[in-house]
This record gives sequence, structure tokens and C-alpha cells, in this order.
Amino acid sequence: MARIKPVSHEDRLTLVEHLDELRTRIIVSAAVFVVAFSLCAWQNHLILDLLNSPLPAGKKPLTLGVTEPFVTTLTVSAYAALLLSLPVFLYQAYAFVLPAFKPTERRVALPILTLIPVLFEAGVVFGYFVVLTPAVKFLTNFNNSQFEIQIRARDYYGFVSLTLISLGILFQVPMGILAVTRLGIMTPRQLRQSRRYSYLGIAVLAALLPTLDPVTMLLEMVPLLILYELSIVLASVLGRPRPKPVPGAPSPEQSG
Repeated sequence: MARIKPVSHEDRLTLVEHLDELRTRIIVSAAVFVVAFSLCAWQNHLILDLLNSPLPAGKKPLTLGVTEPFVTTLTVSAYAALLLSLPVFLYQAYAFVLPAFKPTERRVALPILTLIPVLFEAGVVFGYFVVLTPAVKFLTNFNNSQFEIQIRARDYYGFVSLTLISLGILFQVPMGILAVTRLGIMTPRQLRQSRRYSYLGIAVLAALLPTLDPVTMLLEMVPLLILYELSIVLASVLGRPRPKPVPGAPSPEQSG
């Protein structure tokens, strides 16, 4: 395996060297995932306790097959390992594409790429501590006098994983807005003027999440609305597209 070494914007690598670097970074990411998975599988009882805590008192997920406890435990461990490994994956991706950015572009790209894993993890933490418990409580108590409610492990952990991952993705709203303003598709002023439509879109996104009750939907909407407003401020600072060069005028690099 080739050693990963810094590559500057001025360096010119061959296709083989690029592929060799990509292979090395993939191997590093895979090794980190294996270590994280081993750790999560070793401490699977702690992870399962955390995921089971939103359930009503005395309730445990139900398994219906001989192999289901084993397969479900491995699946949950893999999801947890993916969350732990995500910052490393994103760093390796960033380090691979970094040489393509000019020095002026790196100053904009670095905070954006740093915020992506931070916002994703923030969405997961928010989903677990704020959204998951009221969602499970509402859904497991809804019309409970008419049903014998049994919670199957595979369905429950799938619901939890989908909810947390969805919130992690939705917390990328600032990055999406910063991208469209940086590309010149929209301006911060246009974003402010279209607030009502954006709020409607956020409400639709919250309604599409696995948690269907109105209380949980409101809990999901509040941080998304706050993130939308903060992203407008962020776009005003970092999202201005670079001015198009005037024919015959020197470029910023030449003028500097």
C-alpha cells in the first residue's frame, strides 16, 4: 500500500498515481470501519440498551426467528460503526479532492466540508434525544386499546436508523443553501424573499420522515427552520459566487 502524502495544487499526478492514492484512502477508510465495527459488536449490549431506552417500560423488541437476534445485532453494530466512521470517510474524500481546489477556493471549501460531518452528527444526536422518545411513545400508544402491540426488533431498529439518518441528512440544509448561492443559482436576498415557500418545503420534508405524528413533526421542523435562517446568514458571508473575469482585465492571481 502506497504511503499517503500531501499533494499540492501545482503537483501533476499521473492517472496511475491518482488511482493508487484513491485505493490507499479506500483501504484506510475500510480499516477504520472494521475497527469501529469490531468495537460496536463487542459493546453491542450498550448500543442496544441505548436504542431500546425510548421503548415503554418493560418492553423489549421481539424476534421471530432463530437467526434474527444474531443478524439484527450485527446490523445495528454496522449502523453504529458507520456513524462512528463517517468523519474519517469524509476527511479521506476531502483530502483526495483537495488538490483540485485553488488556494482561494480552499478557504471556502474547508469550513463547508468540516461542517458536513458536524451537522450530520448533530442531526443524529437531536433525533435521538429530542425526536425519538416522543415519536415511539405516541406511535406505540396510539389506539392501543384496539391492538396487541408487539414491537419486532428488525422493524424497530430499521425505524430508528431511518429516523436518525434522515435527520442527519436534513441537517445538511445549510450546506445545500451555501452550494446554490456559491454557484450563483440563488442569492441570499432571494432566499429571504422566498421564506414562505421554503417553510412549506421544510414542513413537507418533516412530514415525509418516518415519524408521522404532528407533535414529532413540529419537533423536527423547529431546528430545520433555525438552520435555514442561519444558512442564509452563512451564505451572505461565504456564499457569494466569484466575480466573472472581465475580458482584458487581470485575474486575481495575476493582480496579486
